[in-house]
Amino acid sequence: GNRAGGLEGGITTGTPLVVRGAMKPISTLLKKRLPSVDLRDGSSRVATVERSDVCAVPAAAVVAEAMVALVAADAILEKFGGDSLGELRRNLDSYVEHLAARGFGERGTGVEGEAGAPGAGIS
Repeated sequence: GNRAGGLEGGITTGTPLVVRGAMKPISTLLKKRLPSVDLRDGSSRVATVERSDVCAVPAAAVVAEAMVALVAADAILEKFGGDSLGELRRNLDSYVEHLAARGFGERGTGVEGEAGAPGAGIS
């Protein structure tokens, strides 16, 4: 099973990486008009009715995916470094060869360029 969400001690386990997220409820005033204050003169006012998206989940999913990609890219750059994509690719290929020489990557563990392998999708 994947009880750790794909990460243990900051290292991926080879299982799918599971990310859980939460977001605050959408701020909205549909019908009930709440008492408020006019900031210009301090007088009492009633808050205006505001409308907003009824579902922010699709937008939140895009932001979450982008943040996971950014954090993963940062970790890849920290591990493999380089000043260009070519240098990064060369460092990554060298690492994959290093793992393969030690027996990792056999039995479909993802080292031989499979989806989910280190560097999959880097060109």
